[in-house]
Amino acid sequence: MPLSRNDFPPGFLFGTATSAYQVEGHGLGGAGQTHWDSFAATPGNVSRAENGARACDHLNRYQEDLDLVADAGFDLYRFSTSWARVLPDGTGTPNPAGLDFYDRLVDGMLARGLKPALTLYHWELPAALADLGGWANRDTAHHFADFAALMARRLGDRVWSWATINEPWCAAWLSHFEGHHAPGLRDIRATARAMHHIGLAHGLGLAGLRAGGADNAGIVLNFEPAFPAEDTLTARAAANRYDAVFNRFFLGAVTRGTYPDLVLEGLGPHLPDRWQDDLPGIAAPLDWLGVNYYTVKHLTEAPGPWPNWRTVPGPGPKTDMGWDIAPGALTDLLCRLHDKTSGTLPLYVTENGMAAPDGIANAHVQDEDRIAYIAAHLRAARAAIAKGVPLKGFVIWSLLDNFEWAFGYSKRFGLVHVDFETLARKPKASYAAVQAILKGRAS
Repeated sequence: MPLSRNDFPPGFLFGTATSAYQVEGHGLGGAGQTHWDSFAATPGNVSRAENGARACDHLNRYQEDLDLVADAGFDLYRFSTSWARVLPDGTGTPNPAGLDFYDRLVDGMLARGLKPALTLYHWELPAALADLGGWANRDTAHHFADFAALMARRLGDRVWSWATINEPWCAAWLSHFEGHHAPGLRDIRATARAMHHIGLAHGLGLAGLRAGGADNAGIVLNFEPAFPAEDTLTARAAANRYDAVFNRFFLGAVTRGTYPDLVLEGLGPHLPDRWQDDLPGIAAPLDWLGVNYYTVKHLTEAPGPWPNWRTVPGPGPKTDMGWDIAPGALTDLLCRLHDKTSGTLPLYVTENGMAAPDGIANAHVQDEDRIAYIAAHLRAARAAIAKGVPLKGFVIWSLLDNFEWAFGYSKRFGLVHVDFETLARKPKASYAAVQAILKGRAS
């Protein structure tokens, strides 16, 4: 991986990331039930009927894990808080053990010279709120704002950056329209309301953070550049619809207070009354925008009602998730986002990484495919900077192999291998390669 820090501007930040439900061990420490617990307990939803009850036991092993972050030479650690760990019912009296854990976690980062980059919500909605309709219920957005203000009051003096929501497309569309994530619905009305209310939660959450004394706040959106699978008008139209739903809906909402007409064609009749009145608050000014990028999609038309698209595999190599590897598209995406935002809004690649069929041979995980993937995407990020994009940092997903949602523990994204029987950590070859970049050694 012939790269070094010197290939990036002074002050450019490198980080790695995890999320609460995927690593902490949600069955520990007094956390309340989430809709992911009930989703995972339903047969057929999660590979091998696995769940996040123990996960990587980060709750008890966080010191070891923070040592791995610091020893690699990273500047920041992106993590998330579990709403149900802090507020077991989503509202009401906080769980002191949950707040104390995040105190210790943040203090542990600071003691190691790491910048704490906190994401408030990475998909684990308290089950008590799910019982009341979850994100289809407007009240959930207001409860989220209360959670944001609580966390800001507790940690605002020490956290470097705050993200309200991670990947709202996943929390809304993937979860309510396609049914692949909790709550596992396939309901267009619930989808429309979840899409809107999650955006509303972001806007109200920003206000809650700032009222609680936090600053340097943004949101993390995921993007998948969309391409027609064939040179036809219908395939181009399908790709445009996909782009509108996946890439433009939340971007337009949080930066300009608008929804794409192509999305309103399908979701408009199902949005809540007077939804337009919420858009100015959803578009409250951001301090930065997080960009999660893994892959691209190739689309063609499908029979049936809106959005009537179908994804098809693209040419070229794939990750263990079956995702196309397309680093060049990251450069184009970052340039596009620069053009579509204010032109001065700082951007961060907040997730990029690769699932690979890692195996241990001779006590080593020699994941050359992941090394090549990360190097190619770092070069793509550098190319965007050369084109004038105000990219300020790059975060690798993930520090640890972890609970990969509906795939259970079958997909490994980590720089560090986790034995899910013993929970032993073992840095992979990719960890050493990144360490060489960050500490200035030749790899």
